[in-house]
Amino acid sequence: MNEPPGARMRVGLTALTMAEYFRDVNEQDVLLFIDNIFRFVQAGSEVSALLGRMPSAVGYQPTLSTEMGTLQERITSTKEGSITSIQAVYVPADDLTDPAPATTFAHLDATTVLSRGLAAKGIYPAVDPLDSTSTMLQPRIVGEEHYETAQRVKETLQRYKELQDIIAILGLDELSEDDRLTVARARKIERFLSQPFFVAEVFTGSPGKYVGLAETIRGFKLILYGELDGLPEQAFYLVGNIDEATAKATTLGTSISNK
Repeated sequence: MNEPPGARMRVGLTALTMAEYFRDVNEQDVLLFIDNIFRFVQAGSEVSALLGRMPSAVGYQPTLSTEMGTLQERITSTKEGSITSIQAVYVPADDLTDPAPATTFAHLDATTVLSRGLAAKGIYPAVDPLDSTSTMLQPRIVGEEHYETAQRVKETLQRYKELQDIIAILGLDELSEDDRLTVARARKIERFLSQPFFVAEVFTGSPGKYVGLAETIRGFKLILYGELDGLPEQAFYLVGNIDEATAKATTLGTSISNK
């Protein structure tokens, strides 16, 4: 940030040129990290202001889409090799409709959105499954079972989100039986989406967990189909596969009985 805006705007394109060299000349597959793509947008906005251009929505440069396309569309594959990019995207005021992140998202194959609300609940990784997207989530790519389970999880979480205002004002008792069941399952899903990190073992004292795709799908299907409605939602927090949640529920039940 201590460099002139023109230099900051060009540095991303310079890195991309280097990546293209490794791809086209050395015929290598390149992984390009950009942290943070918002700095590219910010530098472009400053350059635009210095040139006296009339700003567009929210004060961004009128050439935002063109500039973003100039960078993002060069990140592609050729017969010599490929460039794959992982980019950090700052979202001003957590507004995903802000022109800067919205223009960036339009070029990305997948987005992982981190939520302050989930982090405040202590749910890590704090990934919001409703705002996160992937073009790969299609039946012909991931399979029917994976796709249908993912869609049902999102539908359940979306319904829970819609009901939160009613719950805050009137309470759970005013909901229909079906909605109360949806809320209970959504809260279990929300906690089951948490996972102990290997990198956090030193800080939490809990061993990291790795869960395979098939086990993950099985766990969510059991929750969605009501097979685990009798388990407390605390049992799903920071566990590995669904069997660990069942075992944790038994332990919690034993602890309560002893008290």
